[in-house]
This record gives sequence, structure tokens and C-alpha cells, in this order.
Amino acid sequence: MEEQQRTVPHVCVTDGKHHIRKFLREALKELVFTAYECAEEHDLNAALDARSPDLVLLGLMSGAVAAGDVLRMLADRNFTGKILPVAQRDSTVVSEIQDRAERLGMTILPPLLTPFTPERLRDSVAVLLPETSLNPLVDLTEAVRGGWLELWYQPKIDARLIVMRGAEALLRVRHPIWGIIPPAYFMADDGDPRFPSISEAVISRAIDDWHYFFLERGHTELAINLPITFFQNPTSINCLRKKLPHHAAFEGLIVESNGTEIGRNLTHAKDVARELRLHKIAISVDDVGAEWPSLTSLSEFPFVEIKIDRKFVLGCAGDQLKQSMCRRIIDLGQRNGARTVAEGVETWADFLTLREMGVDLVQGILFAEPMSVERFAQDGWSASQMSLPSGQSFSIEELANCSRRWPDVPACGLMR
Repeated sequence: MEEQQRTVPHVCVTDGKHHIRKFLREALKELVFTAYECAEEHDLNAALDARSPDLVLLGLMSGAVAAGDVLRMLADRNFTGKILPVAQRDSTVVSEIQDRAERLGMTILPPLLTPFTPERLRDSVAVLLPETSLNPLVDLTEAVRGGWLELWYQPKIDARLIVMRGAEALLRVRHPIWGIIPPAYFMADDGDPRFPSISEAVISRAIDDWHYFFLERGHTELAINLPITFFQNPTSINCLRKKLPHHAAFEGLIVESNGTEIGRNLTHAKDVARELRLHKIAISVDDVGAEWPSLTSLSEFPFVEIKIDRKFVLGCAGDQLKQSMCRRIIDLGQRNGARTVAEGVETWADFLTLREMGVDLVQGILFAEPMSVERFAQDGWSASQMSLPSGQSFSIEELANCSRRWPDVPACGLMR
């Protein structure tokens, strides 16, 4: 059996348009490739001199002539790597470039057609990725020590105005060989004795990221995930409080804790929520589902946010039972002055259903997948990414047009 690739693949991105090169480079970096742009002929020559790339992304947005020049240069330099054409779905250039590459004896992959999702990009370059079976079960203590922990950010979108209201920080591990590791390979149970050190690392990283985002785009409301049991240690609240930004622009931090765990420790959770709010920290009840009735008995509701579990959100447009569950949780939030967030929104039908119910915010790949710190700071999210005007309220009819225009394509997959 062939030895699987264990070094970081190098990818050269060529295209005549700067924003397309940048978009592809950032997407590839998130797949742990070393990606760089080759805008001019001398850039490509320099890349081939330094270290011949494993893959060349051949942008066809500028037509066959420019792409043909790149192919000829690669052939003249005896390039032995792979070539991935990137083109618009209706492009007439693809077949011409494929034929030319084959005549030159070059290895050309099936084209990547836009718009595309991150999964489709990953599938297109899978030949260069390590086998999934090689993914390790990452020891989180080692990940903290090695500096492999990252936070990726998924925007929270206002369901009425279609603007970003904040972002949730999601833990990722960037392994030096396997790249970004899926959470299933490293996420510890809340009771794991190593979890406090991981929670502290998450807090520190999030605060550093807030400062970075502030410099790049101004204040951004961030939410981090911590188990409610983290606060059983009396020093934890003080530790968190001391790490908060001492900056006039800082408006507060949200801590998301699992709804089931809060239900099991309701008295403690209430006490924690009350104390944290004195320090610009608010508790969000995460993944709320069947346990929602336990929250209705509270005479005082110190939680600022309720998040509807994705299993009740996905497919709710066509499921009366899921709609009933979502509606009850939204009503609970409205009665107690807490905003509601629908997690895992993937289709326009589900989004429109939840919007009609009165949900405040939505999260999901319909609008944006989690993204790296650099990409979030540079691009963030705005309605303009979906060809929608920003800063206004949208009617059901206007949003329904989105469903007709892009029936199967999440907005984060659209080329920007």
C-alpha cells in the first residue's frame, strides 16, 4: 500500500482576479495546505524554483488564454504535480483546458465549479489529504501544550434584519500533520479532569481574538462554550473576570452552557448567572430541547439567551412536532426577556418557518460555516455576501426569492 502523505501539501493559486485568489487561498489554508498566490508569471516561476507545488489551482475566470499560458509554463518546467481547474458552472473554457492539459501530458483533476461549498472543495483536493483513518484521537493536554488549539467563529445572524449580531467561538485542533481535526476526535466530556485547563485556554484565546477583531472591525459580541461545572470551583469566576478586556469598547461576553447540564444543576446555574452578570458576562442556555419545561418553573430567569437544539431546527419546516417544540422554546424566551437562537439552520424553508415564529437569531451553514480567526476578521459576514441589501428588514416574499435563486446552495458557498 502506498505510504500516505504526511507533509503539508503546497498549493499555488492562479487567477487573474485578486479577490478570487484570496478566497481560494484562505479556504485552502483552513484545510492545512500551505497556499500562496501566483498573480504574475514571475510569481509562478519563483514558486517552481523554490519548491514545486503539489497542486496548482488553475483559475479560469480570466478565460482560456491566461490559463493556457500557465499550462504551457508548467509544461516547460516539467511540472509533475496536479492541476485543479476552477471555473464558473456555465463556463465553456473547461473542456478546452482539459484537452490542452492532456495533450501536454499533465495530470488534471475534475474541475471545481462555482459556487461551491467547503465540502466540495475538500472533496476536490482529497487526493492530497491524509487518509481519514489516520486521524488521531487527539490528547487535548498535548494539544494545549503544543499550541494546536484554535477557535473558529460562526456568525449569529439577526433573523429580521439579516445582519450579524455576534459570533460563537467553536473549538478546533490544528494538528501539525492531519490539519483541522473534527471535534469528534478530541472533544472531552465535561467531567474530564483535563477540562478546566482546556476551558482556561479557550477563555484566553477568545479574549486575545476579541482584541484582534476590535482592531480589525470594531467590537464583536463573542460567545464561548464552557460547562456549567467549570464554575463549581470558586476561583473560576474570578479567573474569568480578570481576563476580560479592560477596554471601554468591551460590551460583554456570553458563556454558552449545555441546557441539560444547567437543568441538572439549576440552582447553581442561577447563582452563577446572577454573579456573572455583575461582571459583563452572561449565560446562554445551549442545545435546549426536551428539557425546556424545567426552565419554565423559574420565578427569576437570569439567562440572557436560549438556543434551540439543531435536532429540532433541521427539517422543522415540514415537521409539526419540531415546529411545536421550537415555538414553545421561542415563547419561553419571549416571556422571560431572553433572546432565542436557532442552531443548525441549513435551508431557506426552515429559516422562514423559524422567522415567522419570532426567533431572534439564527446560526447555520445557510448563512455561514465556522471560519478561522483570520478569515472572520477579514470577511466577517454581511448580507451583501448573499447579494442582499443590508441594514433593512426583509419580507417573507423577499427572502423567499433567495430560496428560488439558490435552492441547494448555502450562502457561505457563494463566491465573493
